[in-house]
Amino acid sequence: MQHYPAITGRKIKMAVVGCGRISRNHFGSIEKHSDELELVAICDIDPVVLAEHVEKHKVPAYLDMEEMLQKEQIDLVALCTPSGIHPNQAVLAARHKVHVMTEKPMATRWRDGVRMVKACDEFGVRLFVVKQNRCNTTLQLLKRAVTEKRFGKIHMVHLNVFWTRPQSYYDQGNGWRGTWEFDGGAFMNQASHYVDLLDWLIGPVEKVQAMMTTTRDIEVEDTGVLNVKWRNGALGSMSVTMLTYPQNLEGSITILGEKGTVRIGGVAVNDIQLWQFDQPKDYDRQIQEANYETTSVYGFGHPLYYKNTIDVLRGDAEPQTDGREGLKSLELLIAAYLSSRDGKTVSLPLEY
Repeated sequence: MQHYPAITGRKIKMAVVGCGRISRNHFGSIEKHSDELELVAICDIDPVVLAEHVEKHKVPAYLDMEEMLQKEQIDLVALCTPSGIHPNQAVLAARHKVHVMTEKPMATRWRDGVRMVKACDEFGVRLFVVKQNRCNTTLQLLKRAVTEKRFGKIHMVHLNVFWTRPQSYYDQGNGWRGTWEFDGGAFMNQASHYVDLLDWLIGPVEKVQAMMTTTRDIEVEDTGVLNVKWRNGALGSMSVTMLTYPQNLEGSITILGEKGTVRIGGVAVNDIQLWQFDQPKDYDRQIQEANYETTSVYGFGHPLYYKNTIDVLRGDAEPQTDGREGLKSLELLIAAYLSSRDGKTVSLPLEY
């Protein structure tokens, strides 16, 4: 069992690498937990973007991550960079004995995800994979109902991710968006938190079948369907598209069981629309309180994810999603891509 010395008696020193779209959630979370966290450095390869953030955050800034790791005293680095860069950056941080928090997906290749986990194990640091949707109040209630087996036998599960990403979205970001190497497609990037729900809520997956298509001028898929069979016998499917007109429409999950039916919809699983079980429980009254308004597909889970990370580094908790937990959804994603490419059913696990 790996032992990680607790960080106590001082603030946890953090750096953020990549100051693009998702970094706002990280900077906001660091600020929210300013009594526990101290932002000590930032890094980005774009001098203009970096200058803007230096002005805002008043901390040392670096164009090169390795230089930052050599010069600054850092406990934890948050990787908000393109997905395909995460593996090398995670290994680099681990070699400098710095804990790693990586945005989703942790990698775009299975072997790279495994490499990240092994490197962090080897150098004795934590690897946190951000799955902030798990912290959302609606999904916390659903997880509790599944854990308490309120559904009885789960018969069928369906997820929809009907969002929109215009060509202009893919054209930004210096050419990395919409590529196999650095980004991944609608399943791996935009809908990866929903893929995560397949294992986290329902359990280990036995096999998958997928078909995918591309309409935008990109390498990867912007639309796809996925059929799933779980080891517990449940069947399910997932429909994903980034072509919805004219704006994001729905991010939903429906679970049909022998003793319960639940549908959570809204633009990002933020609205419990159906909650029916044969036996009531006291927390059923919390449904309306759990629902929340949002125009953001990110939800409000980042500060809660950070809270768990802080507790783990203080030695007071276990991680919600570490590297091995992150590998579960990456394995599902890779299996889906293999299925679509080869026109075959792909069984899990990928490695024996």
